[in-house]
Amino acid sequence: MKKILAKAILVVCLFSCKKNEDISVEPYYFPSTTTDVWDVKVAPTNWDTIKLQEAFDYAATKSSYGLIVLHHGKIVKEQYWNGWDKTKKYPFNSASKSLVATIVGIAQQDGLVNINNKTSDYLGTGWTSLPLAKENLITLKHHLSMTTGLQDSVADDNCMMPTCLTYKADAGTRWAYYNAPYRLLQDVLAIKSGKSFSQYANEILLNKIGINNAIWYNYIMLATTRDAAKFGSFILQKGNWNGNQIITNQDYFTAMTNTSQNLNLSYGYLWWLNGKSSTMVPTLQTVYPVSLASNAPADMIMALGKDDKKIYVIPSLDVVVARLGDNATGNSLLGPSSFDNELWGKLKLAMKY
Repeated sequence: MKKILAKAILVVCLFSCKKNEDISVEPYYFPSTTTDVWDVKVAPTNWDTIKLQEAFDYAATKSSYGLIVLHHGKIVKEQYWNGWDKTKKYPFNSASKSLVATIVGIAQQDGLVNINNKTSDYLGTGWTSLPLAKENLITLKHHLSMTTGLQDSVADDNCMMPTCLTYKADAGTRWAYYNAPYRLLQDVLAIKSGKSFSQYANEILLNKIGINNAIWYNYIMLATTRDAAKFGSFILQKGNWNGNQIITNQDYFTAMTNTSQNLNLSYGYLWWLNGKSSTMVPTLQTVYPVSLASNAPADMIMALGKDDKKIYVIPSLDVVVARLGDNATGNSLLGPSSFDNELWGKLKLAMKY
């Protein structure tokens, strides 16, 4: 009986070890934070490299300029088009939102802010044109979850003057994708840190993970495709970089990367979430009874920016995919687009999940 049990355990080990052989023999890889050294690895044994190239070829036809696939931190495939290379910076657009949410979490664990506090605790009363009782309902968490209740149908959704910030609904009762509340988070962090937001972001996060030359312009980060992949890798490791646990508050990390309210199930704290039973999208109040990208793994979380700036993080596959470029769909969309599902239809064939 013991021999039969031992043989059964051996068979199980052979299959499970084979499946995970690419990650079980070595720690997660982190690239250099001071040079451009980044190890490359062959694709996992169960991947189809021909199909992977087909996914890259497809991306090339969709105005992609840089695309990287990481597995266990190492580059499986990296390709550039349109005269780009690994040093070319490009605006992340609203994919920058996910980075800001991460920095807010670090600021909270450092005691700089509390996301449950009223926004007026940081910006002072009168930062909106709302009656004080309504303004006092808005907390930093509402900014993170896009539920401030502020009127989003405005001529300039980047305007942060009180006259632009008017009442639509009580905070927490309406989800609407709206830039101004997000941008105000950066102002809160600048006020509390006594530094520019870019200085603060560099010190507490970006320089620590090797994003050393990012540019912040008009509240948006400009950086390289590799920088996008580094940030994705940091998130895949739940806020750890090469043994340095930068995000120590895992409760915040969990809240950030899971549904933040019951209005748009596919939205965390400025992160998009796959695999949910319904979703809302920017500019619309419709609730669609579908997940964002049915071809992609259900546990995928996404930093998404206008005109298809993409950082995909997939814990179940130990994979990060970063794509920079221009509008891939023919429609200038603010976050999710059909490109997400189409690209993952190709990657699914390559990664065989």
